[in-house]
Amino acid sequence: MEFLFSDGNYPFAVALVLMLIIAVLEGVLVVIGLGLSQLIDGLLPDVDLSADGEVPNMGLSRFLAWLRIGQVPVLIILVLLLMFFGLSGVVLQSLLMSAFGFMLPAIIAAIPALAVALPLTRLLTGLLGKVLLKDETEALSSASFIGQVATITLGEARQGSPAEARFRDQFGTTHYLMVEPDDGETYKAGDNVLLVQQRGAVYQCIRSDNKHLQ
Repeated sequence: MEFLFSDGNYPFAVALVLMLIIAVLEGVLVVIGLGLSQLIDGLLPDVDLSADGEVPNMGLSRFLAWLRIGQVPVLIILVLLLMFFGLSGVVLQSLLMSAFGFMLPAIIAAIPALAVALPLTRLLTGLLGKVLLKDETEALSSASFIGQVATITLGEARQGSPAEARFRDQFGTTHYLMVEPDDGETYKAGDNVLLVQQRGAVYQCIRSDNKHLQ
């Protein structure tokens, strides 16, 4: 226990403790009829990973989509990332201590730990995403998204520069996707748009005055 909470392992210990707290909190909230997953999905940026893996090159949006946010609930991704980061760091420091008798400074050890945690998280969320998508027998197909009203959630949608949007279908499933104006206008976060056609991973949209339920 002293090794786990030593200075060199501090960020990894914090990550593991946070993982346990989130898991316990989610369990308690589910019992009383609430959901932490829905709360986090509403607060964090929403991105889409298309079925064919195409992701528009938008910096942060591209990275978040690489982690499969939108395909797998954010809470699951967060728990997995914390777990892999914490375990990778502790294992690394333990191996160094056993082999060479020293540990790396926490800020340096965090770099290889994160380098291991990110691809492992993506790999496992990819497997989970396939299971979740397979189980959603009532979910709408991407082609049937046309005609839906979505809300811009992150960035500005301009021609040649898509932004993230989301909508909820009649089955209560929330979908995340990239949208680009089809009418030459610019749409900001909070604007409602009507999906009119699909071009690869991006949906063309026009302004909609209908309110969209978050």
